[in-house]
Amino acid sequence: MAEIFAGIDVSKQRLDVAVRGRETRGWSVKYDEAGVQSLVQELSELAPTLVVLEASGGFETRMVAALAAAGVPLVVINPRQARDFARATGELAKTDEIDARILALFADKIRPEVRPLRSEETRELDALMTRRRQLVEIRTGERNRLHQASPVVRIGIEEHIAWLDARIGEVDAELQQRIKSSSVWREKDRLLRSAPGVGPSVSVSLLARVPELGALNRQQVSKLVGVAPLNRDSGTMRGQRRIWGGRSDVR
Repeated sequence: MAEIFAGIDVSKQRLDVAVRGRETRGWSVKYDEAGVQSLVQELSELAPTLVVLEASGGFETRMVAALAAAGVPLVVINPRQARDFARATGELAKTDEIDARILALFADKIRPEVRPLRSEETRELDALMTRRRQLVEIRTGERNRLHQASPVVRIGIEEHIAWLDARIGEVDAELQQRIKSSSVWREKDRLLRSAPGVGPSVSVSLLARVPELGALNRQQVSKLVGVAPLNRDSGTMRGQRRIWGGRSDVR
């Protein structure tokens, strides 16, 4: 029996789907609870070998969680991978329908390894880290404005900075409480912070955004994060090794 591969292009309001194998077709559903459930049911009945989605700024999270809960094998890939693959096939046009078809083809031809998805607890940890980064960025902006603020607005800026300090402190406390509540996270946090230069913020960032720690070797992790110098050689030319790609927010 021919295998089935599917690709799902996720946008804010719509899911575009393409399948290839025993049958080749495409369709779209509204990205709401009913649309997600109908798509999960249809894909479960098709029993695909693999479903591929691309990271879409978090929009894909609900769809991914629903598919994973139904036991559908899936992989979320970097958008760069999908675009580079599309160009390699000669597909230069870009629409949601084309993207879904390319993702299905990617699933069929590349067959990326299915890895365990992040748990709900890890996703929540990541959400808290994202919020902390946002608050720190806002605070940095306010501190920069404070240097040249006129007296009439200076007090307001100082009060806002104090409020931000308090909120950041609350988020930090919540993060540490979540780490302490998990024996697995506690041990990983202890190991990470035993390295020189690794403090609470770096440790929590790694736990939240690199959940693969402990399952991959150091070479794989360095490539995943984007800190491994990569070759750029051709013939007798030996290019300079540079780091690129990977999870830039962690790097």
